[in-house]
Amino acid sequence: MIKRIGHLAFTVTDMDRALAFYCGGLGFSQAFGLDDDEGRPWIVYLEAAPNQFIELFYGGEEGPASPANAAGYSHLCLEVDDIGARAEALKKAGIPLDVDVQQGKDLNYQCWVSDPDGNRIEFMQMHPESPQRRRKT
Repeated sequence: MIKRIGHLAFTVTDMDRALAFYCGGLGFSQAFGLDDDEGRPWIVYLEAAPNQFIELFYGGEEGPASPANAAGYSHLCLEVDDIGARAEALKKAGIPLDVDVQQGKDLNYQCWVSDPDGNRIEFMQMHPESPQRRRKT
């Protein structure tokens, strides 16, 4: 079962400018960040409301150059209660998984699909020890 929208993700070309807009302008709070496998800053999580996040990915000159790193929309995340059951339901509905069930850097379980226009959608089951769950709001 889909529980709610887990987060929306954007790739930004200037993290400082983006943080000034989302935190300084819109009033979101900077929750935590994750580094990539080489120890470089990768994602900054902003909390828009209790347990509602926006992910900002480093992009442009600050991140590795690739089409997936273009500024703008990155993906929609839908939180689910059972990632295995959701993956099987997607397959039974004829929707191929782009990425099979795996555990992410934030400890949450995820799988990925693309809509007919190629927009990426992440399905995520929250892990109780994830940074999102450990936050005190």
